[in-house]
Amino acid sequence: MKIGLIGVGNIGVHFATRLLAAGHELRVHDRSAAAVERLTAKGAIAMANARELASQVEIVLLCLPMPKVVADVAAEVAQGSKVRIVVDLSTTGPTVTQEVDALLRQRNIALVGAPVSGGTANAEKGTLAVMPAGPEAAFKTVEPLLRVIGKNIFYLGADPSLGQTMKIINNTLYATSLIASSEALVYGVKAGLDPQAMLDVINVSSGRSFATLERIPQCVLDRSFPVRFTTTLLHKDVKMCMDEAERLGVPMRVNPVARQFLAFAISQGDGELDNAATIRHIERWAGVEFGAKPD
Repeated sequence: MKIGLIGVGNIGVHFATRLLAAGHELRVHDRSAAAVERLTAKGAIAMANARELASQVEIVLLCLPMPKVVADVAAEVAQGSKVRIVVDLSTTGPTVTQEVDALLRQRNIALVGAPVSGGTANAEKGTLAVMPAGPEAAFKTVEPLLRVIGKNIFYLGADPSLGQTMKIINNTLYATSLIASSEALVYGVKAGLDPQAMLDVINVSSGRSFATLERIPQCVLDRSFPVRFTTTLLHKDVKMCMDEAERLGVPMRVNPVARQFLAFAISQGDGELDNAATIRHIERWAGVEFGAKPD
């Protein structure tokens, strides 16, 4: 297909690379010239702005960091002369997605909200979970593209905001399990348990989660803390979930504690660090570290 992708940062670069490898003709735009250059070297075509891109392709994919950025870029895309379907791979939240959908429908452009989950490692491998929602005909058109970037595709219905609702629920559960797991694992170390042994037991038992299965073994155990998803972005997703639940009158008592802890970590300068690095505050208070750098 002839497609466009706006936003080729830490995760968008993997989408672009996989789409190019699958044989699609790809136009890209990003405010970072370096991010664009690494893809033009692989065969992508650089576009000066979102409107120009949307005037050359019928399908535009968005992979952007914040809801306001998505809304602003979507408004520019809507001015394109050729675009007919917009696929939002960002975590935008249901309220802003509904606003973007209303804007695009005025221009007879269909919106598929298709947030993803699984992090940069799974984005590179093409094994992400994808949560598309939107008009079924539009979803069917873009489904082959989604299957290039993801392994598990869950179509959630005609309302484009439903995928966004699913994504912020998922990320909130991850945040809460990450922080709860970090507390428990630091306690185990101080009590004398071996870090790897704890993970081995937990990951075949009822306490396992994405945090204990992947993030903590990959990012914390060897003390590497590679930046895969920043604390600021995770806090943004959890806060959206709290706000949307409150708007619908759904009480939450446990998950807000995770949001508060992430907000504290950001106040300590952790905003642009990977969210798994927040364990270091618990370690500092406890006076021990979980894991060690390799010899």
